[in-house]
Amino acid sequence: MSQPLTRQELYDRVRVEGKDQFVLAEMKRLGFWEETKAEPSLAEAVLLQEGALQSQLHKLYQEKHRLQDKEALLKDIRKQRMEESRRKRQETKLRKIQDRKIAAENWVKRKEKEILYLGEGVSFALSQQISDVEKLKLAELPILTDAESIAAAFKIAVSEIRFLAFARDVSKVNHYKRFTIPKKTGGERTISAPMPRLKYVQSEILIRILQKVKVHEAAHGFVSQKSIVSNALPHLQSEVVINMDLKDFFPTITYDRVKGVFRSLGYSQQVATILALICSEQTVEMVELDGESWFVADGERRLPQGAPTSPMITNILCRHLDKRLAGLANKLGFRYTRYADDLTFSATHEGAKNVNLLLKTVREIVTSEGLVIHPDKTKVMRKGSRQEVTGITVNQKPTVCSKRLKQFRAFLHQIEKDKSIQGKKWGQCGDCLESALGFARYVKMVQPEKGAELLKKTKEVIAIIQPNYKPQRRLFTPKKLPATPETIQIVDAPKKKSWQFWK
Repeated sequence: MSQPLTRQELYDRVRVEGKDQFVLAEMKRLGFWEETKAEPSLAEAVLLQEGALQSQLHKLYQEKHRLQDKEALLKDIRKQRMEESRRKRQETKLRKIQDRKIAAENWVKRKEKEILYLGEGVSFALSQQISDVEKLKLAELPILTDAESIAAAFKIAVSEIRFLAFARDVSKVNHYKRFTIPKKTGGERTISAPMPRLKYVQSEILIRILQKVKVHEAAHGFVSQKSIVSNALPHLQSEVVINMDLKDFFPTITYDRVKGVFRSLGYSQQVATILALICSEQTVEMVELDGESWFVADGERRLPQGAPTSPMITNILCRHLDKRLAGLANKLGFRYTRYADDLTFSATHEGAKNVNLLLKTVREIVTSEGLVIHPDKTKVMRKGSRQEVTGITVNQKPTVCSKRLKQFRAFLHQIEKDKSIQGKKWGQCGDCLESALGFARYVKMVQPEKGAELLKKTKEVIAIIQPNYKPQRRLFTPKKLPATPETIQIVDAPKKKSWQFWK
């Protein structure tokens, strides 16, 4: 049995349904009005309709009352608007969260395949990905169009390419280990030895791209089947031999010129930018801040002396220079060869009279190519004096300097006599035995018969002093590279800015 209605509930029902309809419903509920399934009687229908009209009229009265109360109406409108605004803000917030999530996922996927930024001043060309495919095919070079194709060719991740190529203004890591070695002519030479990960990629670039490029026939340095001996042979038995040296050869080659080398091969702006960044180094200065070491950019990116790619890049870059100098030499009756930064010219009687004209014109050509002749390293060697080309005497046949050979034999005799290398030194290498083996092999290359005997003698002496001696192996053949580090954000770097770099 249902609970009886309260007085207020009765009033509310009468107000909503109408008195007659309420009475009719109660009479039916209490059994005083017969309820049939047939259509309602006329009296019942009239009462129902009257009740419905009464209900509608009540609602209209309520609406009229509400509309007459302006303050309540405005409050209600504001409430509705606030609720609608909250609903829309919540929907917008959820949509933005979802959009950010999707964007982050897409960015991660995109970074796995693309490189869109590599630092200030070098990233403007990364959007251009059109390589000259026909030119690359003709030169039998790998078809590289973007970062993903580079990574696939070198079998490393795109993130690794980004890490090695990124041009940082401030960083806690440096891809090169710098040290100096003494020059034969005095002074010191700065060597930038790439770290293992960078050296691996540079070696891939050298093998897969640079070594396949044809260089001028006058180039002998770092070219397959050529050496200092092949560089010296064309100048045998000459009336005059001229040696000239390019000043600061590797540091003179800037990033833009390295990039131009790869562009000239047919690679797109993006590929050329990435490869040039990998093959060049940023001049940096190390500073200390809060007990930590930072590398701060200081100067232009240049070609590093010590990277495996640098020599072949210079050979490709100097193709036009070699062509012009070879043409000049041929015109004036000279022969021309180049070994790295050493330029050599030689002539017989007819060409010897053009020495001054040759020297003047060579300087002009070299300057126009963006290089500089070292003012203190130009030698003009006539027939009556010892003529030397890259350390090899060429007066009659290729020979090693006799004075140097005597010094080496004296060195062997002394260590054989003392049965010790204590206090002994040969060459610039810290391991004098390794230097001795290297010199003996060098003599064998220049003078095979004499060098073979000298090498045999050197090995015998070393076997007496150190029977278990093994020369150091300097070849770099990485089997597996370490994982790529994650990007981090560093604030308050030495220049009081926010710098993004790789840990």
